[in-house]
Amino acid sequence: MSTPDTWNAVDRYLADTLVDEDAPLALARDSSGDTTGGHIEVTPNQGALLAMLARMIGARRILEFGTLAGYSTIWLARATGDDGHVDTLELEEGNAAIARTNFKRAGVFDRVDVHVAPAADTAAELVERGVEPYDFVFIDADKPNNALYLAAAMELTHAGSVIVIDNVVRNGGVVDEDSSDPNVRGTRAALEAAAADPRLSATALQTVGSKGWDGFAILLRVA
Repeated sequence: MSTPDTWNAVDRYLADTLVDEDAPLALARDSSGDTTGGHIEVTPNQGALLAMLARMIGARRILEFGTLAGYSTIWLARATGDDGHVDTLELEEGNAAIARTNFKRAGVFDRVDVHVAPAADTAAELVERGVEPYDFVFIDADKPNNALYLAAAMELTHAGSVIVIDNVVRNGGVVDEDSSDPNVRGTRAALEAAAADPRLSATALQTVGSKGWDGFAILLRVA
């Protein structure tokens, strides 16, 4: 019978069987409880998926919207290899401090820059500076601004880049076109923007597991 307890058990089984979550990653995941977001980080199998996607395209430059304790950042930073780089955008200095400690423990401190400011402001600054385009973007920050973050990502990527947007199902709320929930509205706006952009090929998947009923969108920049 499908229940949240079953989902949790399956997630644990899959992670224990397939995912190599070492001590620094586990400690980073545990430390998420000390951040302003609590335990809302990706699961171990989702972190491994992000890293695998980044490796599949040979990503060397990665942009992340939303750091918290840096759990997903570590997965992504390791995926870039020794010569890679991750820019991760975080609003709260306290969260950034926790993340930096985790980066040092995980051996990726030298390839990650944490930018502490509203993510929209930092993204606009990166666009203005004309930084080298990113190969992979992970959007997992405040959901009302998802469409804005996607627009910035399109300014900061190139043909062949991959963009992943987390938490797009919202316990099914994404289908409610009249929703007053800003998280749902922000998610729908981003998905609709992706669908309307001829430079993107997109899909989205529902997931169930230890984070409940949700899902993610995967966007390939084709032009």
